Amino acid sequence: MPELDRQSMVKAVGALVVLGGLSACAVGRVPAGSGRAAALTTIAGSLSDAGLARYAADMDPAMLALARRHDPRPHKDYWGRVQGWEKLDLHLIPRLGDRDPDFEEARIINGLKAASPLAVEPSRPFMLTGAKDQRDKALLCMTQAVYFEAGFEPIEGQRAVAQTVINRVRHPGYPKSICGVVYEGAARGTGCQFSFTCDGSLQRPISPVVWTNAEIVARQALAGHVMKDVGAATHYHAAYVYPYWAPTLVKLRTIGTHVFYRWTGPSGTQAAFRGRYSGDETVSADILMGADPRTLEAAPPGSLAAVATGREALVPVATGESAKIVSPEGVVEILPPMTGDPAAAMRGGRRLPTPEEIDRINKALGVLEAPPVDATVKPVEAAPPPPPPPPKPKARPPSLVNRLD
Repeated sequence: MPELDRQSMVKAVGALVVLGGLSACAVGRVPAGSGRAAALTTIAGSLSDAGLARYAADMDPAMLALARRHDPRPHKDYWGRVQGWEKLDLHLIPRLGDRDPDFEEARIINGLKAASPLAVEPSRPFMLTGAKDQRDKALLCMTQAVYFEAGFEPIEGQRAVAQTVINRVRHPGYPKSICGVVYEGAARGTGCQFSFTCDGSLQRPISPVVWTNAEIVARQALAGHVMKDVGAATHYHAAYVYPYWAPTLVKLRTIGTHVFYRWTGPSGTQAAFRGRYSGDETVSADILMGADPRTLEAAPPGSLAAVATGREALVPVATGESAKIVSPEGVVEILPPMTGDPAAAMRGGRRLPTPEEIDRINKALGVLEAPPVDATVKPVEAAPPPPPPPPKPKARPPSLVNRLD
């Protein structure tokens, strides 16, 4: 073939390729009623998310997981969290309906929600160390938590509460002392982690027998006893409420009157519990104003209107009135009057604790006196001891008689 004809043919083929490419890109100019337009629409539809879902519907789960692992598109792995609850926006507190469930409805909801089918990973034994005065404070705080949170429950419920306190000490998201965990948020106007620290329970008479039992449970927990049934639980709430944060955690067990949860993903495994006990049981202002990231205490101002706090419902009140907590036992006024200070409103509607208040709390934890006794309960009078037997007369030594031989 002559060289000129060969060059002409190459140029012609190149022109056809360019023309075909340009025509393929000109999809928008294809007449709407033509068959070619319908074919292009079908191809485009198969490349959409809906088309991908149709193609992936019959794929083997293992192959589908492998394909998703190599998917170049940006995506996030939420570690199997409940759909719709992958992320929590505290500005918009989710609710199940147009109102919060009452006590009976909450019990039904908690009963219908199944516990995690995964095996519960037990915690490691915790051995309390440090100076004696700090150990005494830790024992007192743990006894208070067991008594006021589950003192009238079976022994399993008391041990579950104690284990949750220890789990929080070890988790990086909480204070590194027993008293720090128990008294976290006690000065916040929106509530506290353990309600007895801010609802006036500490000023009420107690049952000496129940207190003694709670102290035994506390001593055992601080000496290495492990409550395996709650595993890595860091949260719990009463069975008669359904807090908004419950669907964001993994339900473990219902023990006594409380439902226990752990964090999702790696934060809920024992590998995450690497925190070290500090050995310092002093309660600071930061601890008293602390907040758990999954509870209402961490919510921004303006989003705390009449929502369950995890154990009771916080009733919104006007400025100058006392806040109230509603529980099945009735209404309890727990907080001082709300202030009109905007800075105080940003801190949850209550002023910061004064140094005197902080010092008073720490002194109360350091004085291990006998707990107040309920005066309405008459102690059982023990029978008087029998009189001692009369002393026996001492034997007189025999008299010496000098005999003359």
